[in-house]
Amino acid sequence: MDVVATQESQGKKEAVDFQTYPSRYKHWRLSFDGPVATLTMDVAEDGGIRPGYKLKLNSYDLGVDIELHDALQRIRFEHPEIRSVIITSAKNRIFCSGANIYMLGLSSHAWKVNFCKFTNETRNGIEDASAHSGLKFLAACNGTTAGGGYELALACDEIILVDDRSSAVSLPELPLLGVLPGTGGLTRVTDKRKVRRDHADMFCTNPDGVRGQRAKEWRLVDEVVKPQQFAEHIKQRALKLAGESDRPAGAKGVALTPLKRTIDERGLHYGYVDVQWKPRSTHSNDHGASA
Repeated sequence: MDVVATQESQGKKEAVDFQTYPSRYKHWRLSFDGPVATLTMDVAEDGGIRPGYKLKLNSYDLGVDIELHDALQRIRFEHPEIRSVIITSAKNRIFCSGANIYMLGLSSHAWKVNFCKFTNETRNGIEDASAHSGLKFLAACNGTTAGGGYELALACDEIILVDDRSSAVSLPELPLLGVLPGTGGLTRVTDKRKVRRDHADMFCTNPDGVRGQRAKEWRLVDEVVKPQQFAEHIKQRALKLAGESDRPAGAKGVALTPLKRTIDERGLHYGYVDVQWKPRSTHSNDHGASA
């Protein structure tokens, strides 16, 4: 078993640093081809942000999503020439299996809450970039797409699933774990993709999910494509979406340079903002920071 201890029992951890850049990515590859960017998910099993678990089957933890968030911001602000974005996987027959269950089992309640908030805001950011920055997102699901992996796909403008007789989309959280798919799964299936409520009920209570033509008929995906035609279909569809984008031509990008920051016993110090630690009262449980 990969889990050896809980995060609570491992003592005090270093603060999480949300600042990264493409040359430091462990789990994503970012490439550009004309007006199309491709984000390829290739999660390193031993690259978890905390010890004690392996990120198998392209599952993710906070570290994976920090890199995704950084890549999305760089595409949006540094590369105005990009008009559509393909999100796909480098793994064979696996798109993404969602949040890592062992990581969640190790985590404190506070960590899980903040992890879910961050992943939810990252997916909201995909939709915001589509609505307000002219970027069109295409989920190229080249394998099994489950749980948070399907929630990532749902945030995109279109979902294309490989039709290899085994790859399915699913939200197995309810039948397998007894929890709701709460980072966009339930709401985007019904409110965004307009899946019939009876189909949505069956989909969310079936751990095996739905594949092939039925996934398209139920509006869970936009298209299913045979493996032999999948790569070319994705390329042509991404180019068509790029042609429909309203991103302004000739715009100049904004470089997202590393923030200059120092940390000491008084707090965090940036060029224009200070975050000061609030002393903990001996008569109260109140603690926090002020800016």
